[in-house]
Amino acid sequence: MNGPFFIAVQTSSKDDFDALGKTIAALEATPGVAQTIPSSGMMPILKLDKSVFGSGGTVTSVIVQPTTAPSDPATGALLDLIRTETAPKLLADTGTHIYVGGTQAVAEDFTTRLTAALPVFLLLVVGLGFIALMLLFHSLLIPLTAALTSLLSFAGALGVTVAVFQLGFGDSILGVTGTGPILPFLPIMVFAALFGLSMDYHVFLVSRMREEWATSQDNSLSVRLGLAGSGRVVVAAAAIMTSVFLSFVPTPIDTIKLFGVALASAVLIDAFIIRLILVPSLMTLFGKANWWVPRWLGRVLPNIRLE
Repeated sequence: MNGPFFIAVQTSSKDDFDALGKTIAALEATPGVAQTIPSSGMMPILKLDKSVFGSGGTVTSVIVQPTTAPSDPATGALLDLIRTETAPKLLADTGTHIYVGGTQAVAEDFTTRLTAALPVFLLLVVGLGFIALMLLFHSLLIPLTAALTSLLSFAGALGVTVAVFQLGFGDSILGVTGTGPILPFLPIMVFAALFGLSMDYHVFLVSRMREEWATSQDNSLSVRLGLAGSGRVVVAAAAIMTSVFLSFVPTPIDTIKLFGVALASAVLIDAFIIRLILVPSLMTLFGKANWWVPRWLGRVLPNIRLE
């Protein structure tokens, strides 16, 4: 079923059924609206009920059913159309104020706000992570690789989540009761947890490589020995976190199940594909450039050692 909008209607005078009728007619005429409750055809019956406008006599509500699904971009476009065109026209013609609410409208507004905040959030988190790794490893390429590959893990985890909870792949196996739009705050929550874990795995892996590089100055040897020495630690840590997140899946609450699938898939992708396969491969290809830092920057950066 398509998610409805709940319209609060405030007329300029008490029990103004004419204004309510014009409001309903304007909403019905808005492109993208399937029906309204009440509809224009119900107005003769509605006029017999003096309690329609509540105790104050000026406020009532109308339910608007879109023609499109909640996840369809056209539904968000309809919300904007009602607010930017239908509402101002009604105010000018009848003095009636309309306010669009309901779960669907709240979700659209929340998504808009989060979409605007997400780039700033990603820049802040990734930027701080880049600085921390640069201080630790005295390198520019290693923190850049860590940041970019974390975004790959993030994209993969969101892809799995959308496939299951929005497109319905494997939903019956996982016991998902219904598919629909992904919660708008999920990307921020998942990325915050994933970035912290992926940085941990990256530090486990690369700190051992750096020790070997300081001794041998052989990049290929350092990558191999670092992977052999710390790979098992990353596998064990990832297996523990994956089992914790997968424990969310049997719950009957889809929201908790969604977080479990998203975080478990994020850890699996990041640890077993990104950190243990992609990162060592890239570091082998990059060679000595992994450990390069400008001389002036190297003199400024403090020496931090992990024991």
